[in-house]
Amino acid sequence: MKTIEVLVVDDSAFMRKMISNILNADSRMRVVGIAPNGEEALAKVQSLKPDVITLDVEMPVMDGISTLKRLMSEHPIPVVMLSSLTSKGAEKTLQAISLGAVDFIEKPSGSISLDIQKIEKEIQSKVFAAANANVKPSAPRETLRKRPEITIRPQSVGTLDKVIVGIGTSTGGPRALQQVLTQIPKNFPAPIVVVQHMPPGFTKSLAERLNTLSDIQVKEAQNGERLENGVAYIAPGGYHLRVRKIGSTLAAHLDQDEPRSGHRPSVDTLFESLAEQNVCKVISVIMTGMGADGSKGLKLIKQKHPSSISIAESERTSVVYGMPQAAFKTNLVDHVEDVDAISHSLVQQIEKVMRRSQ
Repeated sequence: MKTIEVLVVDDSAFMRKMISNILNADSRMRVVGIAPNGEEALAKVQSLKPDVITLDVEMPVMDGISTLKRLMSEHPIPVVMLSSLTSKGAEKTLQAISLGAVDFIEKPSGSISLDIQKIEKEIQSKVFAAANANVKPSAPRETLRKRPEITIRPQSVGTLDKVIVGIGTSTGGPRALQQVLTQIPKNFPAPIVVVQHMPPGFTKSLAERLNTLSDIQVKEAQNGERLENGVAYIAPGGYHLRVRKIGSTLAAHLDQDEPRSGHRPSVDTLFESLAEQNVCKVISVIMTGMGADGSKGLKLIKQKHPSSISIAESERTSVVYGMPQAAFKTNLVDHVEDVDAISHSLVQQIEKVMRRSQ
C-alpha cells in the first residue's frame, strides 16, 4: 500500500508539530511538508504534490477558506479542515465543506492545546479516509437539478403523516445534504429526520445554513416536538434521535444513550426507531460516509416493513463510499442514485404512495 503523503498547514508551530507527530506515528502516512499559512501551502502543493492536506481555518496572510477556494479551482485535492468549536468556527467549517473539503477535525481547546492527543485516532482515521475520497469542486446551485413539483391532496389538520423520510450520512454529508434538501419542494408532504455524524455545536450551524438555502424548513431537532410535513429535523451532535408516537402524531425523542459503533447520533438508532412505526410508510436514505452506520437499521426496517423504500447514494458521487456500499451489500436497497437525483427520487416515491392512497 502506498504511503499517504500529507501537507500540514497551521499558523501555530505547536499545532504543526503535534499534528505531524500524530500522523507520522501511523505507518500508513508520512508528513512531507508543513506551512504556516495558505500562501505558502499553495506553493508547496506544486512542489510536494501531497495526497492530503490538513488545513487550519483561521490563519494570517491567507486563511483556510481562501486557500481552499484556490485549491479546488486549481489543484483539487483531499482537504481535512481544523476548526475551533465556536459559532464562527462552525460556520466557516461548513462553508469549507460546501466548497469541497472532505471532512473536519474539531480542535479540542483552541489553537494551542495538549488536548489534541485525545483525538489522535480521529485525526489519523479522517486523514486516511480523505486520501481515498472522491474530491470535486462545489457545483453552483443553478447547475443542480430543478426542484421537482408535487401536488398534494388536502389533508385534515391533525391526521397522522402517511410517510416519513429518514436520512443518514457522515463524511461528506453536509455537502450532500445541501444538494438534497435544497431541492426538496416546499409542499413536501412528509417530515424528514436526519442523522449527520457531527460533534455538538456544529449541527445547529449546519441546520441554520441549510435552512437559509432551502424552500423547506431545516432545523435542529428538539426533544418532544411534533414532526411536521415539509420540515427536516437534524439530530443535535451528542444526542441520538429517535422517532416515537405520541398520541396520534409522531415526535422527536432525544437522548444520550451510549454511542453505537462510536456514533452519537447514530443512523442505526434512528432507523430502528422508524422500523417500530407501523402507522406510516418509511423511506430511508443512506448517503456518503465512512463505516457501515445505517445498515443494521435498514435491515430492521425492511424486516418489519417489506414495502418500505430504501435509497443509497451512488459510488460515483459519494465522497466516501462506505455507508452506501454497506447498505448496498445488504441487498435491500431499492434505488441507487447520484446525489443530485435523490431529491427527485424522493418526490417520485412520495407521489407513488399518494396515488395508492387515493
